[in-house]
Amino acid sequence: QVQLVESGGGAVQAGDSLTLSCTASTTTFSNDAMAWFRQAPGKERDFVATISWIGDATYYADSVNGRFTISRDNAKNTVFMQMNSLKPEDTAVYYCAEGRAPITGLSTGAYKYWGQGTQVTVSS
Repeated sequence: QVQLVESGGGAVQAGDSLTLSCTASTTTFSNDAMAWFRQAPGKERDFVATISWIGDATYYADSVNGRFTISRDNAKNTVFMQMNSLKPEDTAVYYCAEGRAPITGLSTGAYKYWGQGTQVTVSS
């Protein structure tokens, strides 16, 4: 059974840092791009960051560029996202997703497997 399990969310103050992790049980993890998306209450699921299959290429949403860093460890089937200088507007459920190719785009349709999400709450 395919599973992506996120961890590391929590409630923090503005300016704090968090690191999210996502461990995959898929057999294709090391061949596919991975990404993080987020969804705030009442809003659509938005792209946050993506990383290529071997980690040599990354891309970020403008809203997090310079504050968040995505990385991966293919030996551990795990993708990470270091989040620094958190803001209240970063509050959302964060989802990891496995892409349909070694390098994928920004739309949700480009991803084939999804985790259940982890809540990040940033207070001012």
